[in-house]
Amino acid sequence: MTDMVQSRIKGWTRKQVVVVSFVCLTAGIAGGWSIRSAQNRASAASGKTAIVTGPAAVEATPAAPASTAAALIAGPVQLKEMADTHAAPLLAQLRSNPKNPDLLASIGNVYYDAQQYPIAVEYYTRTLKLKPADDAVRTDLATAYWYMGNADSAIAEFNKALVYKPTNPNTLFNLGIVKWKGKMDASGAADAWKRLLAANPNYEGKDKVERMLAEINKQPAGSQQAQAK
Repeated sequence: MTDMVQSRIKGWTRKQVVVVSFVCLTAGIAGGWSIRSAQNRASAASGKTAIVTGPAAVEATPAAPASTAAALIAGPVQLKEMADTHAAPLLAQLRSNPKNPDLLASIGNVYYDAQQYPIAVEYYTRTLKLKPADDAVRTDLATAYWYMGNADSAIAEFNKALVYKPTNPNTLFNLGIVKWKGKMDASGAADAWKRLLAANPNYEGKDKVERMLAEINKQPAGSQQAQAK
């Protein structure tokens, strides 16, 4: 992730946030591409259910060598323990209110932020069974699939999100990234980004989108249609 990430990890101790933020930053830089959340969510620790106010977005970052320091600070086990601790009061509420979609999404957010993507997928999926038109949660579900290496499921969920909100700029941006980097479908990526700019002329990431479109346009026509096997 990048320094533009808006943390959804609310209610955690300062040490926990620093640890998770450092690990997420390192992982994002090492991967070259990271999908960030642009959501501002209510604090799950406050005892209130969080309400999604914005969808996820993708942030492109330069590739760089990974640091081993992150593994020394917090590994997957420690991140899982942190998430379990933070999710505990939410899970307690869920036992008495099992069909609260905002509560389910809040739990999914906790595990998403701790990089426990399969668990996040479980709670996002449960949320969407109750609230299928929530394009923001569906976009987060798609990004979780992307982090799990499942580009096809990510694209399917982005497309479903667009059924409910066809001009959502962040969903379109994400869809373009996954088509480009996950499926080698430059033409499909360009289509998504052109739709984004046409519907959202004041999109805050307009310059970035235009640069990526220019990069795609430099590629030979045949390579733009290539699909990953």
